Amino acid sequence: MSQPMLSVIVPVLDERDNVVTLRDRLDAALGEMDVAIEFVFVDDGSTDGTSDVLASMAAADSRVRVLCLSRNFGHQAALAAGLEHAAGDAVVIMDADLQDPPEVVPEFVAQWRAGHQVVYGVRRDRKEALWKRAGYFVFYRLLARFAYLDMPLDSGDFCLMDRRVVDELKKLPEVGRYLRGLRSWAGWKQVGVPYARAARAAGKPKYTLRKLIHLAADGFVSSSVRPLRVATKIGFIFAFLSVTTTVVYLVMWLSGLGDWPPGFATTVLLITFLFGIQFMLIGILGEYVGSIHSEVKRRPPYLVARRIGFDKDDVNTD
Repeated sequence: MSQPMLSVIVPVLDERDNVVTLRDRLDAALGEMDVAIEFVFVDDGSTDGTSDVLASMAAADSRVRVLCLSRNFGHQAALAAGLEHAAGDAVVIMDADLQDPPEVVPEFVAQWRAGHQVVYGVRRDRKEALWKRAGYFVFYRLLARFAYLDMPLDSGDFCLMDRRVVDELKKLPEVGRYLRGLRSWAGWKQVGVPYARAARAAGKPKYTLRKLIHLAADGFVSSSVRPLRVATKIGFIFAFLSVTTTVVYLVMWLSGLGDWPPGFATTVLLITFLFGIQFMLIGILGEYVGSIHSEVKRRPPYLVARRIGFDKDDVNTD
């Protein structure tokens, strides 16, 4: 049998200090394994010279392919671009910040050769700020509770997928993608590999609090309709409480057991609270409406400005 090819997809955004180290560590980690390697770096609108470093790498190493997107389309769009262009029998997805250690990839490959079509990393330890660790902990457990399918806890995008799984995911029509949810939805034989998530090697984190909140919202919207059902239930609960309170006060007034409570502050607080609940429910509905709006436009999730190292002629629209 011919030597299988492993494609490593790496979305990058201002990672010029990490990409060469990542390639070298992957080479060292996979050096003893009988696989050919293809590196697919997706430059998602870097402004620090990352594209120049990647072009130099591609010129010196025929295994390196580079996709330069026309602007910053976001992490999930960059992953979609990588999946569209990867040619390997198996595809590994990882970030360039070296928080997901390249030394874990050989275990992914071993599990793939043992018959698993999807192998995902499970984060057992995180070298990150306390607020981030707490936020991820809560998010993954809420998502697992609300999702309509089984979502592995503490599992990010770091994974290996068989070519068949990748080909099926490429057929999916949605524009807004949440890859780890689609990976679970796809099924096949899956297994988790625990690992310790290291601190960022160099540079600043690209996922700000705002982007993390958006990613969490995308995860909930794409993986479940239960937030809509929760919103409906909350509406019924408050409607019931409102009717019940009205009946109680009416009975009290008719029976002469007491007067209507006078407290102005109580009334203001109650109205404010109910308005807050209403706006929260409208916000939940808005997330789903916004997702529908993005999907019906059918715009591509990304645009490629330049291809380097692929079989087709390079495209440069700069």
